[in-house]
Amino acid sequence: MSFDYREIDLPIVDVLENIKQSLINDTTLIVKAPPGAGKSSIVPLALLNEEWLGDQKIIILEPRRLAAKSIATRMSELLGEQVGGRVGYRIRFDTKVSSSTQIEVVTEGILTRMLHQDNGLEGVGAVIFDEFHERSIHADIAMALCRESQQILRQDLRIVVMSATLNMPELSELLEASVVESEGRQYPVNIEYCGDADWRILPEMISKIANTAVNKHEGDILVFLPGQAEIRKTEELLKRSLKGIKICPLYGQLAPAKQAAAIFPDREGNRKVVLATTIAETSLTIEGVSVVIDSGFTRISRFDPKSGLSRLETVQVSKDSADQRAGRAGRLGPGHCYRMWTKVAQSRLKEQAVPEIEQADLSSLVLDLAHWGIMDANQLAWLSPPPRGNLAQASELLHDLGALADDRITEHGKAIHRIPTQPRIAHMLIKAEELGMISLATDLAAIMEERDPMSKETGIDINMRILALRKQRQLNSFARGFSKIEKVAKQYRSFFSIEADNDPIDELETGLLIANAYPERIAYARPGNNAQFQMANGRYAAAGHQDDLAHETWLAIANVNDRDKSGRIFLASPVDPSDLKDMIKIEEVIKWDTRDGGLIAAEETRIGNIVLRSKALPDPDNSELVDAIVRAIVKEGDHLLDWNDEVEQLLNRVNSLKKWNQFKTWPDFNKEVLIKTNANWLS
Repeated sequence: MSFDYREIDLPIVDVLENIKQSLINDTTLIVKAPPGAGKSSIVPLALLNEEWLGDQKIIILEPRRLAAKSIATRMSELLGEQVGGRVGYRIRFDTKVSSSTQIEVVTEGILTRMLHQDNGLEGVGAVIFDEFHERSIHADIAMALCRESQQILRQDLRIVVMSATLNMPELSELLEASVVESEGRQYPVNIEYCGDADWRILPEMISKIANTAVNKHEGDILVFLPGQAEIRKTEELLKRSLKGIKICPLYGQLAPAKQAAAIFPDREGNRKVVLATTIAETSLTIEGVSVVIDSGFTRISRFDPKSGLSRLETVQVSKDSADQRAGRAGRLGPGHCYRMWTKVAQSRLKEQAVPEIEQADLSSLVLDLAHWGIMDANQLAWLSPPPRGNLAQASELLHDLGALADDRITEHGKAIHRIPTQPRIAHMLIKAEELGMISLATDLAAIMEERDPMSKETGIDINMRILALRKQRQLNSFARGFSKIEKVAKQYRSFFSIEADNDPIDELETGLLIANAYPERIAYARPGNNAQFQMANGRYAAAGHQDDLAHETWLAIANVNDRDKSGRIFLASPVDPSDLKDMIKIEEVIKWDTRDGGLIAAEETRIGNIVLRSKALPDPDNSELVDAIVRAIVKEGDHLLDWNDEVEQLLNRVNSLKKWNQFKTWPDFNKEVLIKTNANWLS
């Protein structure tokens, strides 16, 4: 079946000729079109017969897996085909393409891997970055590498950036691209501000507004919530109060059938309330929506290079996201949007969300660049440069894992890069194969990557999850959450060409594998324990007092949150310290004991910051003793030096003379400066 876009009644059709003409003359193009204009599904199909494309493919990068499948399905329907024909998709652990596929919708770093396998992307005529305003880290690095390839190897490669909300002049200048804009056919949306929401009681507040909206408006209702916990709680409340209306959750981890129930009209004709995360902001078209309730919150993962941990944070949405959400109510006709904040708060929202690359763990990015042959990230032209601190932390981690040596990728690093997962997990899997524990590692990796399928009451022992997975595998019947884990574990087994193992497990082997992935999270019970543990990175974390692992001496922690004083352990396993010989280091330490006072000069046997043994150095070097005192004073000089009245008077007299006689050179007797420069005067 041929595709004639002129028969399609969507706004994007009005500018398709402009898009096609631009791509004849230019190799980089920005397409701006509002949600619902049809850009994601219509533009790629319209380019299929272009002369410059020939028999090459079109690759579309989608930031979300659900959107990738949905768009591939929509394009296939327009062609009268099944997915995997002329249109297919590739997402992590799920591929539907064939020899006849001309358009591939990809996500999850797939495009980056394609670029590594073939730097010139031979056989690809165009790469389309859809919903680029979301600025996922995968999109940013793929864009940087595509532009590098285009400039050096493939001057004929077309790059198309598509979005509904972008800073057009800035982006156009950065990419040196022309712009085609579709006005769309957005109906007016009435915005109603409901006052500031408290995210701690968000489900209750949302439920109240949803009940009002159902009685006041026609059509289906789309509710934006920050995460799954809020969705589940709101679903529970609405099922009690709304009768005859279907309540449909929608988020990435949901089973495909339940996702379809949220996206498509109800078969029995019932009205729907769809409870969604940010997944519903852009690419997905949810039919029948005329009302949007926007909580005003979203959940992001923010990486802390100091702790090496990422933490989920609930933050306010940006203005562009709020506009995207409200626009969902105006696709079919005039709509209504309830915003759970004030007009004053609206004026204070950030214009755009912070790009993921500025607040994410960059270990995968640094490994990608090293594999590409780039030792310095600043060699590439970034739309948003990655933070230097996060780059340095990622580089240090990869050197510790043996993936890099002198900033160059090693053979071990190349092996890590071949496995489609984050570097830590890939490193663990490779080590597990060497240790004869690969079957256990494939189950462990899947559990560590996916959401915990068991309740908090189960405790923090990750071995309980592995045993439950294996038991369900034996019965060939998987409970909620475990089916996704088994799917991932199966893909890992396929990668390593092994069969499933349902035998009993050794929990100390589990601990050793976790320690290989997260050596800085090896943890030792503090004196007196109280379920408190010191991690190898120097930070502290706690298990519940009643937890089965609370009184273990050694743990390897798989999942812990980041807090200022003491984190909370979510998943861990006991570990035998005698199995950690490769991680033990012997160091000479000369430092000031800030707690008891005096110098410590010792030979310490340690795992990170955990001291296993310490013995006094018989004859420490005098210069090193002086250096230790100097460092201690720089850090805590306010307390270690005697700033008595006589000293204070001297400082005041000298500083007064300096102020009164500015033409003469006087020493700087500022206390902070004196502390920092104590090595120059204190001796």
